[in-house]
Amino acid sequence: MAENWKKSIAEASCVRKAVLDNGLTVLVREMPGFDGVHAVYSTKFGSIDRAFELDGRRWDLPAGIAHFLEHKMFENEDGDAFALYAKTGANANAYTGFDRTSYVFTATSRVPENLDILLSFVSRPYFTKETIEKEQGIIGQEIKMYDDSPEWRLVFGIYQNLYQNHGIGEDIAGSTQSIAEITPEMLYACTDAFYRPQNMVLAVAGNVTLEMVLDACARADVPSRTAPVKRLVCEEPAGVKTHESEIRMAVAKPLVGLGFKETPIAETDIRAALICDILPELVCGGTTPLYRRLYDEGLISPDFSGEALSVAGATCILFGGETPEPEKVRDMLLEEIARLRREGIDRELFRLCKNAMYGDLVRGLENIEESASGMASMFFRGCTVEDEAAALAALRPEDVEEALRTMLLEEHASTVIIRPV
Repeated sequence: MAENWKKSIAEASCVRKAVLDNGLTVLVREMPGFDGVHAVYSTKFGSIDRAFELDGRRWDLPAGIAHFLEHKMFENEDGDAFALYAKTGANANAYTGFDRTSYVFTATSRVPENLDILLSFVSRPYFTKETIEKEQGIIGQEIKMYDDSPEWRLVFGIYQNLYQNHGIGEDIAGSTQSIAEITPEMLYACTDAFYRPQNMVLAVAGNVTLEMVLDACARADVPSRTAPVKRLVCEEPAGVKTHESEIRMAVAKPLVGLGFKETPIAETDIRAALICDILPELVCGGTTPLYRRLYDEGLISPDFSGEALSVAGATCILFGGETPEPEKVRDMLLEEIARLRREGIDRELFRLCKNAMYGDLVRGLENIEESASGMASMFFRGCTVEDEAAALAALRPEDVEEALRTMLLEEHASTVIIRPV
């Protein structure tokens, strides 16, 4: 079966790659017959990047600066990139995560023109004190919106409980106080350090050719930046910051979140990442006995779930959702994890979860948005979809059981409960 998986994925993926003289990596999945094109222009710079040295000078950054920079990159001396996209009919957006920032568009026509817009505004930053002050007000409203989201507060409450120094404990958007510290000089330093072609990838999928994308790169003529850059990171202790906390806010039902702080895994360790992804599904995925029991007893809402997160220096597994009895659900999760560690995992359930993960890989290859985003993500992880398929095919129940001996440990766990005001 492993060889069949690997062969089918290899036949479907077919990525063409070029590395330009300026250091930019270009990845293109040519999908003739599809109507649209999706492009992702990503840099390895996210909310956890809070300190660096550029050409010998140290920069300490306020929380939220990567997200703030994402907003500001759409503006330049000639106007707003969204206005240019509106004229071409493209749908454009951007998003900031813990470890990267991405600028995207989807278009069904005028693809070369849209590529020109993307490469131009991301490569040529323009900041002034006045435009920064305006954006501080806009993002301040966005921060308040997230503060009113119980799901957002739950997830970041767990991160804040688990991590003492790592940037994962800070909201991606920062706070109104932190973004007030941002200056044009800081933003230019960030673009010089991280918006350099050597630190970026352009991934494009759909009815497009590698030659078309390379022509756009040639027109953009983005220069390489050579000043030396060094990322600076804080040491993170092994223990959790606090084992339990409570939040009061306007919710109809309580919510509970249970998080586990794990040993950080390397970005290139595909096998470890797969184990982290499959564990939540084996504990309380929709087909597990625990999920059925919780749901049948009215203890959880349908969207109660688990997920894994891994970035440089931090790996954690979270479970959470609405429940009328937070402590009982937390205890049942811990009991089920202990049972799996003691009795082993169900082989049929493992097979179903593994097949579902393989199905997600295949479906992603038939979707231009997921295909382009997947190429960019895997580039930063130093692997390909074929590598992931091969590692998934080779994954055994015994591998997960061995990992479970040192993962999802109660002493490395923290609980967050949100109760109605």
